[in-house]
Amino acid sequence: MKKKRLALVSLCVLGVANSVAVAGEKENKFNPLQSAVPSLSIAPDARGGGMGDVGVATSPDINSQYWNPAKYAHMESHGGFSLSYTPWLRKIVNDIDLVYLGGYYKLDDLQALSASFRYFSMGEINLTQAPGPDGQVISDGTCNPYEMSFDLAYSRKLSENWSAAVALRFIYSDLTNGMTDDETVTAGKAMAADVAAYYRKPIELGGEGNKPSYASFGINISNIGSKVSYDDGETNQFIPTNLRLGGSFEYPFDDFNSVSLSVDLNKLLVPTPPKLEQGEGESEADFQKRQSDAWDDYYHTSPVSGIFKSFTDAPGGGSEELEEIMWSVGAEYSYNKQFLVRAGYFHESENKGNRKYWAFGAGFNLSIFQLNAAYLMSTAQTSPLDQTLRFTLGFDIAGLKGIMNNSKEDDK
Repeated sequence: MKKKRLALVSLCVLGVANSVAVAGEKENKFNPLQSAVPSLSIAPDARGGGMGDVGVATSPDINSQYWNPAKYAHMESHGGFSLSYTPWLRKIVNDIDLVYLGGYYKLDDLQALSASFRYFSMGEINLTQAPGPDGQVISDGTCNPYEMSFDLAYSRKLSENWSAAVALRFIYSDLTNGMTDDETVTAGKAMAADVAAYYRKPIELGGEGNKPSYASFGINISNIGSKVSYDDGETNQFIPTNLRLGGSFEYPFDDFNSVSLSVDLNKLLVPTPPKLEQGEGESEADFQKRQSDAWDDYYHTSPVSGIFKSFTDAPGGGSEELEEIMWSVGAEYSYNKQFLVRAGYFHESENKGNRKYWAFGAGFNLSIFQLNAAYLMSTAQTSPLDQTLRFTLGFDIAGLKGIMNNSKEDDK
């Protein structure tokens, strides 16, 4: 039984492998934020992924649901949908991947509905018991743990330049896939919401008749919701509530060529795990009790309280709070809005996860579909994220309708 619980813990570690790095000689300062269902923090689409995980303030696109659903109210097309695929942690295993389906529909010039479905497969896991007297490990079979979520969002223009959105999300995390006889081990479930805003304004920088530039700002507080439990409520873990804000500037050189520069800042709005040191003259029993009380307080913190505590509770004070802010910068070059090249950089403090990587991407757009790809190249040693690929295929509803109408006319 204990061994099965250890298998469950191993699955949790596997799930957060993207945020754990080798701390080396600085392991005493290594104190990453912890959350359940970490797959919710993986950028699903190749456009944002190709710019170093930037997207809260970039120009609106089909995959805005993850980055900032308020952008959908500014979409020119009536609707569209996309499918993204990401082979994950390919340097370690070959059967972990993320599949993401997203789409939107404009109700009118001011309103839009959008939705997305995310499925993260953790591959096949072998469940084992402790070795027997002869040293042989007894296998309990295999399981295929997974995490998934489904969300719906409504966005609306508040003015010519401002828009806002709210999203509701159902989260499901099954780490044992039914391969256990321990009734206290359950699948985790949670409900969450996003609140987002987007500002986009044309700016005349050139002479008369030139195309306008665009300045954009976005903010998205995502996964505000309940906690997740895998042991029938005995302990409860935070989901990755996240504050993302950023800006973007798009400049057209002429009627065909344009470039955009964007920056995103991210901070997980979950409490920092307690990290205590035994005081001088403090007995081991007193230290263990103080440590137990600290963790008990951590697990019993409500999600709302956790959001506010996340700004002031780092053991290292203000300097450690600043280390919890991740930043990324990205650029996108576009030729006639049809051929696009992207690059970006993502940075996370080595004491909070040490994810540091360059990203590169390219895209090809037609009136009917869009094809995007991205490649990640880690700058942190021994990072499992190195050589990560993303692929996204998107479709425009208006373009598809045009093909169907032309086909009907040809039949006549």
